[in-house]
Amino acid sequence: MAKNYIQGLLGQNEKVVLVTRQHWFVLFSNILLEIILTLVLIAGVIAATTFYPLAAIGFVIVLVPLGGMARDILVWYNRDYIVTNRRVIQISGVLNKNVVDSSIEKVNDVKMSQSFFGRLFDFGDIEILTASELGVNLFQRISDPVRFKTAMLNAKEKLGFDEDGVDRKREEDIPSMIAKLDELRKKGIVSEEEFQKKKAELLAKM
Repeated sequence: MAKNYIQGLLGQNEKVVLVTRQHWFVLFSNILLEIILTLVLIAGVIAATTFYPLAAIGFVIVLVPLGGMARDILVWYNRDYIVTNRRVIQISGVLNKNVVDSSIEKVNDVKMSQSFFGRLFDFGDIEILTASELGVNLFQRISDPVRFKTAMLNAKEKLGFDEDGVDRKREEDIPSMIAKLDELRKKGIVSEEEFQKKKAELLAKM
């Protein structure tokens, strides 16, 4: 379901490079209190098994922290950070989805911050500075931030190139360059021989 949703967000010729989410430490810190409360309540229910009404009430109360835990797990699981060959996308929300994306082309700088424990357990913060209206995107405590940053920088480096490493932007400019040379030839600034030689060189690059 999540994979299909991500695929539905992609444009033509857009491909997913990397998908990650917040480190499991984030989930654990959110549900730790709920785990402790659940265990305490279960212990209380077991101790009160001789008194059925109290045990029944305790069983119902146990469902409260369990429900909160299930909610936190779903929220964590449905928060994705995605790098494509064109964009950086952040998706959040279980039923209602919130999607924020930044064009790789507009990314000016990527800053990574890792604490000692972040380096030890491989998580950290990624701050993306862009030329868009959003300005700054902050992804907190994501897994494998080094890989995420590298994937972004590689995608930006390859922007405008096809899978064979050909610079398509430059290739698209070649016809206009030939047209300009032709104008110079017509004006007598460039000789016919020079025009044909340069034209052949440009066409060879396509």
